[in-house]
Amino acid sequence: MIAARRIEELHETISGSCVTIGNFDGVHVGHQRLIERTCAKAKARGLISVVVTFDPHPQTVFLGPKAPLFLTTTAQRLRLLDEQGINVALVLEFSRQMAALEPEDFVRRYLLDGLAMRELVVGYDYAMGKGRKGDYELLKQIGGELGFGVERLDPVIVGGAVVSSTRIRDLVISGNVWDARPLLGRFFEVQGTVIDGKKRGAALLGYPTANLSLGGTLLPRPGVYAVWAVLDGQPLPAVANVGVNPTFGDTGLTLEAHIMDFRRSIYGQTLAVQFVQRLRSERKFASVDELKARIGEDVRLGRMILASPDALPQQRPQGDPEDD
Repeated sequence: MIAARRIEELHETISGSCVTIGNFDGVHVGHQRLIERTCAKAKARGLISVVVTFDPHPQTVFLGPKAPLFLTTTAQRLRLLDEQGINVALVLEFSRQMAALEPEDFVRRYLLDGLAMRELVVGYDYAMGKGRKGDYELLKQIGGELGFGVERLDPVIVGGAVVSSTRIRDLVISGNVWDARPLLGRFFEVQGTVIDGKKRGAALLGYPTANLSLGGTLLPRPGVYAVWAVLDGQPLPAVANVGVNPTFGDTGLTLEAHIMDFRRSIYGQTLAVQFVQRLRSERKFASVDELKARIGEDVRLGRMILASPDALPQQRPQGDPEDD
């Protein structure tokens, strides 16, 4: 996949494209259907498949500090889009000036002049431009005038409700990570760099932990979780604690993972954590020995859960060379 931040980077790459456009936070199963349809139409017509997305997220521009934390970082989004087989991802810098463009002006400047768009695939509720006037009906009208086709897909329904980034975010925040999986098409994942912790895990408790640096990352509700810790592409069984370590009187939310049967030093390395199932709430224990015993039980339960066929780790697709 080619990833670009400016239209000018693609001028010699694209002579005709099929485009889908949106924020794609989480790249959930609804987004995946959009991308699948975009790729299929592009292949049928001999076009380049393109995802247009935005950084920063529009809610960050309009809401500032009140904007929610998002399911994926831009880097995660790009990796997930690549896994879906798209040819090109264009990440446009979103601003209030861009939001004020009339829909036809946005289409002309970015999609037609920039990407030589021949087909546009949008979600059931997509709208663009000033006042979000560029809905399906207006885009279809503009397409008829300017010579491109527009297709709108129906919403994807899971569990009797429409799949959306907001619905998934609510599940994650409430700790229901298991229920988020069918909406995402994978386990909810965060990624960070392994940093020094309080040095209690191995020395005091007998359970070494990897502490992650996660500034600005959405985390599930505090508690203990069965997780897959993914190191260099290899999923390893683990249990993770999201919380403030009340037994030791700490403050500030942290994520630390005990990787089972693992003793390597991985400071400074990138570690991904895939949340499988919540085991319990975080609580303050009366003694270190009581905490050690509870961690032992967490590890036992985590092993059982991760051994289940339904809890197998996400497998990274290798991709089709024809789609590169």
